[in-house]
Amino acid sequence: MAEQLDLNDVLSRKAAADLLIERTAKELRDYLQLAVQQLIPFPYFPESTMQAIEAEPGGAARSDMGCIVLCPDGELYEFTMALDFSSEIATAEKREDLREVRLSPVDYIAFAYNALLEITRILAERAEGKATR
Repeated sequence: MAEQLDLNDVLSRKAAADLLIERTAKELRDYLQLAVQQLIPFPYFPESTMQAIEAEPGGAARSDMGCIVLCPDGELYEFTMALDFSSEIATAEKREDLREVRLSPVDYIAFAYNALLEITRILAERAEGKATR
């Protein structure tokens, strides 16, 4: 005979899991703050004037927002780049924009972890470059 589930047990497990996710997101935010301090000079986003590292985890890009990037302040932002062809002359003007992004703790963890992987990769490449000189 199946044991009857206690609703309080089920809800308390969910609450404990939510707290764990929130704590993990906060700890990752702290790690990012420390990690960006090691990344001097901070890299520029490809073909951009913005200092930013792409934080998009593979396959997790969302169609409802632009590219999520890590900036030198250790925070994640939504980065958009667009070409404006509306000028009277025959040139296009590139517009770049950073916006604060509000992510759920679950989403934040994925983006922050990927940003930490990118920082690690960049720092390892720099260390290898110095070792071969």
